[in-house]
Amino acid sequence: MAGSTGIALAIWIFSILHNIGGTLSDVGCYLSGGQWVYDPSYPLYSSTDCPFIWKEFDCQKNGRPDMEYLKYRWQPTSCQTPRFSGRRFLERFRGKRILFVGDSLSMNQWQSLTCMLYKSVKAKYTINRIGGLSIFSFPAYDVSIMLSRNAFLVDTVHMRNGNNVLMLDSIENGSYWRTFDVIIFNTWHWWLHTGKKQPWAFVRYGLNNVHRDMNRLAAYEKALNTWARWVDSSVDTVKTKIFFQGVSPDHLNCLGETQPVTGTEYPGGSHPAEVVLERVLRRISKPVHLLNITRLSQLRKDSHPSAYGFGGNRGMDCTHWCLPGVPDTWNQLLFAALFQGS
Repeated sequence: MAGSTGIALAIWIFSILHNIGGTLSDVGCYLSGGQWVYDPSYPLYSSTDCPFIWKEFDCQKNGRPDMEYLKYRWQPTSCQTPRFSGRRFLERFRGKRILFVGDSLSMNQWQSLTCMLYKSVKAKYTINRIGGLSIFSFPAYDVSIMLSRNAFLVDTVHMRNGNNVLMLDSIENGSYWRTFDVIIFNTWHWWLHTGKKQPWAFVRYGLNNVHRDMNRLAAYEKALNTWARWVDSSVDTVKTKIFFQGVSPDHLNCLGETQPVTGTEYPGGSHPAEVVLERVLRRISKPVHLLNITRLSQLRKDSHPSAYGFGGNRGMDCTHWCLPGVPDTWNQLLFAALFQGS
């Protein structure tokens, strides 16, 4: 009887981890739980190592006077984060196409990954832009790392009367996304925008369910459910690996912060959008790996551009992240997930 209970428990654990993108090995090595530790060997690269880094993320070039925030490494509680190897990454994905889909936080992670890869191999690269698609390629490896800006994942339709409608039940771009070998999705940052920053006038769910507004977390969950149904119905996850970036947190005030929050817990507790995201991911039958970045990022209010982003003091940025910085750890988690068991 005890043996059958143990088997049932193991099956239950596997089922949960499968649906949120984990494996049984994650039980003994939960990479997203831990704390930031000072490491004088960091960062993994400098902004001068990355000649194509965008101005809004290059805090040192923008005049940030302190550098201690660059010297912190993520330390999981019960194991070590695997060392990132750009050469191994590019050899593994030779001839493949990798796509980031999301808002400017996807851009932040995309820029981080291209910097980490370039620092590792110093190979020739090309950068192109075709419509809304940014393409970073290493010709010697025939690898392309692309970014498609799509703040909501679901469709926004421009109507004849000039209004935009956010379609919570429509995801037409999916037919293009599924042609890639690895896709890293992200959405959250734009869901709370109002006024001039809100890019839609109406929100629709179903043919006759149109509103000027609705609870934003509820809308977010409906959109994620549409995305989840698309994954289950349309994606061949044997050929295409699916990841979700997780929710990157804002901080209300980050100016003058120079050190991480100490310890393993964030005083503000769980992020409500992350709770919604994890609930949706548990419903997906196909394997989707969550890059659980929220807690580790919450602890780094010191790593935002603040007054050293694109807008300076007039555009205080406590949303995006300096590079080098926190998104490098997101990509270490991506690397660990991609090479797990290999």
